[in-house]
Amino acid sequence: MVNNGIRLLILVIALGTIAMSSCKKDENTDNPPSTNINYKQEMRLFVEHISSYAKGINANFFIVPQNGVELVSNTGDNDGSPEINYINAIDGIGREDLYYGYNADDYPTPTEDTQWMEFFLDMAKNNGNVKILVTDYCSTHYKVDDSYTKNDEKGYVSFAASHRELDNIPDYPMPIHNENTDSIINLQQVKNFLYLINPDNLFTSKQTFIDSVRNTNYDLLIMDLFFNGEQFTASEVEALRQKANGGKRLLICYMSIGEAEDYRYYWHSDWTAGNPDFIVKENPEWQGNYLVKYWNNQWQSIIFGNNSSYLYKIISVGFDGVYLDKIDSYEEFEE
Repeated sequence: MVNNGIRLLILVIALGTIAMSSCKKDENTDNPPSTNINYKQEMRLFVEHISSYAKGINANFFIVPQNGVELVSNTGDNDGSPEINYINAIDGIGREDLYYGYNADDYPTPTEDTQWMEFFLDMAKNNGNVKILVTDYCSTHYKVDDSYTKNDEKGYVSFAASHRELDNIPDYPMPIHNENTDSIINLQQVKNFLYLINPDNLFTSKQTFIDSVRNTNYDLLIMDLFFNGEQFTASEVEALRQKANGGKRLLICYMSIGEAEDYRYYWHSDWTAGNPDFIVKENPEWQGNYLVKYWNNQWQSIIFGNNSSYLYKIISVGFDGVYLDKIDSYEEFEE
């Protein structure tokens, strides 16, 4: 027989074990065990919170996630229903490689992959005020023409990028596709765009970049907040609005939220995979880019929610919106 004293000791030990287990779970709330995470939903929530924060500062600020088109379906598959909270939080979707570039630049995207992506793009377009911006990677002239024709037929706005690095202003077609003299004040009015986020590869200075863009008639410019590590000022952003034909364009700023980049202002010299905990691994295809646990509070506070955040810097210099990259990082965690 076990006496009352021993029973009491067993009970105390058991309760202590439960309490310690509970504390361990609480200590790791930013990074719960992977089996407890719905990776698609965590990305949806991240984008929705970014949208809420930005529109709380500027109600007309545009939120445009790139890729990860399956997020518009509540199952992440083509058997799902529209994920309305997510669709309502965004103003556009950027999609790369829809018709060219999926497997290799200047090569047609396989039909089944195109149809898969079109399904979700149309779901968003038909269930919200969502503008579709397509970037195809092709340079052969007849393929460039074909890309623009296919996108026009679907009601998408497109850009045929001749460099995967997005570091140049293409010289074909000229004039640019769907060129117009309109002054653009909202995303729905956009008829063409230029995606140019690595200008310091080919342009010698900020001013050369600004002058070159001002000499074009694109309705929308997607660009970076920095040129060779130096942030664009509010006056420089304003100067970039001017189209050569007298109209005005919109400016949307690129920001990666599914990867950390070691050339950004927020990066610490001692950071590496696993330190801090939200940095997972380096992207083998893009040196200096690191997959992150995007649901982590520390990472999210770098991106938005305070006056030191990346998004606040973008808003404060006068950009019209933000282009959110690496939305599809959830795929790596699901794998």
